[in-house]
Amino acid sequence: MGIAVGGKHGVVSDPNVVPLIDILLVLLVIFMLLPHSTGLQAQIPQPCVAQGPENCSGGDKSRTVVIQVLANGSLCINQEPVSWESLDNRLGEIFKVRDDRTAFIWGHASLQFAVVARVIDAMRTAGIASIGLLTQPPGNDS
Repeated sequence: MGIAVGGKHGVVSDPNVVPLIDILLVLLVIFMLLPHSTGLQAQIPQPCVAQGPENCSGGDKSRTVVIQVLANGSLCINQEPVSWESLDNRLGEIFKVRDDRTAFIWGHASLQFAVVARVIDAMRTAGIASIGLLTQPPGNDS
């Protein structure tokens, strides 16, 4: 705000609106660009879409692959037990015919991360492009 003393009108005060206009223009630009920004892509496992549970046993190629590392160190791929020695071969078989190379891994809370990292390494070796980490056991919706 500028105050000038002078003349026959006494004290004259003129508000300086230039800083306010600058702030409004910056806010206008921010709010114009904000709706055009995109967030991160999130891929979450989807339930089997086949008709009936018997059709979800592996014949459904759109089924999400979830690898579980249980508390005793054993492995399951979509609830099917798999040994550590056959993990690479089994993953190769599953992803040989799939276009979507996405899989999820869930490790029991009592395991060390080195065990889960070993499974992630096997998944990368099998050519899985996108690996998601699950924080809740598969099938637990809460």
